[in-house]
Amino acid sequence: MSASGGTKAIVAALAANLAIAVAKFVAFVFSGSSSMLAESVHSLADSGNQALLLVGGKRAQRRATPEHPFGYGRERYIYAFLVSIVLFSVGGMFALYEGYEKIKHPHELEHWYWPVGVLIFAIIAESFSFRTAIQESNALRGKRSWKEFVRHSKAPELPVVLLEDLGALVGLILALGGVSLALATGDSVWDGIGTLCIGVLLILIALVLAVETKSLLLGEAAGAEETRKIEAAVVDGDTVTRIIHMRTLHLGPEELLVAAKIAVRHDDTAAEIAAAIDAAEVRIREAVPIARVIYLEPDIFSEAAAAKGPDIEATPGGPARPDAGH
Repeated sequence: MSASGGTKAIVAALAANLAIAVAKFVAFVFSGSSSMLAESVHSLADSGNQALLLVGGKRAQRRATPEHPFGYGRERYIYAFLVSIVLFSVGGMFALYEGYEKIKHPHELEHWYWPVGVLIFAIIAESFSFRTAIQESNALRGKRSWKEFVRHSKAPELPVVLLEDLGALVGLILALGGVSLALATGDSVWDGIGTLCIGVLLILIALVLAVETKSLLLGEAAGAEETRKIEAAVVDGDTVTRIIHMRTLHLGPEELLVAAKIAVRHDDTAAEIAAAIDAAEVRIREAVPIARVIYLEPDIFSEAAAAKGPDIEATPGGPARPDAGH
């Protein structure tokens, strides 16, 4: 994975979740708390999710092949989507089931100090993991809000870890609240209610992750700032006079495809146009280093055709009307 910060956050979360999962399961064995069982499964699922992110980052580094000429960068998106499925099924649905069973068949908590002590330990450990994810994310998000960072980040790992850690912290607080109310009232139904709340929380986080990673899998364009830099780099005002139309696509978090039809002067020679295209590619890569696959098609700009408005069908890979102008 090229983003070392992302790897650091994942490893920190993995180490924390493995330790917490063991501690929670021990607490469940001694206390019989359904919240602790749901939380131990949650931490175990999170550990598996972080392992998936590491595997996806490793597989994405494979070289391009004739069968996959644009490489394997999108493997990171696929594994991030798998994380949302695991979080929904193993984490959320299991917690809902366990909470329902606890409410339907309540039983008194035993050795209450085990779950309370483990939950306090887990909150401290998850806080350190969450702090690491925040620090590494701050280096990438710039002036964007946290909502914009999660929604528009092209690298899925940090948003996934951020949401998982946030969900883990809130889930631990819910579990601690359920256990505390069960002890205070003598009614273990509160433990089951806390478990149900954990399940709902995990399902909501899983749905957010699924929506965002699905968008990445479908293929997202470059961000607004990167698009402006590319447009400024293409036009030199001499041979390349303007961009007729341009499309960008993320082949992976750190690999961008740029395809554009550019306007050149009608009296330029083939050699001059070829040299201008080569120079434009150099400028694009200097402005946006992740623009690694660039296709520039020269054409003669037509004022009459431009006055008719853009032809939305004349896009790369799509049908173009026979009468469509340049």
